[in-house]
Amino acid sequence: MMDATVSPREKPATVPVWDPLVRLGHWTLVAGFATAFIAEEGKSLHQVAGYVVASVVAVRLVWGFIGPESARFINFVPGPKRLMGHLRDLAGGRERRHIGHNPAAGAMIVALLGLMALLSVTGWMLTSDRFYGAEWLEELHGGAANLALGLVCLHVLGAVYESVRHRENLPWAMVTGRKRAS
Repeated sequence: MMDATVSPREKPATVPVWDPLVRLGHWTLVAGFATAFIAEEGKSLHQVAGYVVASVVAVRLVWGFIGPESARFINFVPGPKRLMGHLRDLAGGRERRHIGHNPAAGAMIVALLGLMALLSVTGWMLTSDRFYGAEWLEELHGGAANLALGLVCLHVLGAVYESVRHRENLPWAMVTGRKRAS
């Protein structure tokens, strides 16, 4: 591994973390969900944003199995034991820095992708003749959107916390695809 020790005038060594498809998908999902959430339901902008979200989720699901190692679910989605251990360490202020997603972030990705898929399916169903105006489906769609917004806020707070705690700008790393070497 590279030595991350540098003089104050040198830039710290970085390592690649997230590939361009993961980063593009992340920011497209951000824009698509925000647009769909803000746009009036039933209007074309809301629907187009929903189709963008559905497309990103479909591509990301495939990429999670065939993409590069850092994009594969098997490499960052934690089991319950690993997640609980990380959350205990986090609560105790002794969590370790991760080059890729930490276990909590991995679990959040699964939750958000699942909710985005649910929103996409229920939104599409609401445009069909069979389910148009189905109150239970509208409530499910709206509830999932609100839950997703809550998880997005938690995700952002987690990224800010990790950025401060480990002294690195995680949102910028999701733009550049690089993080400080360990």
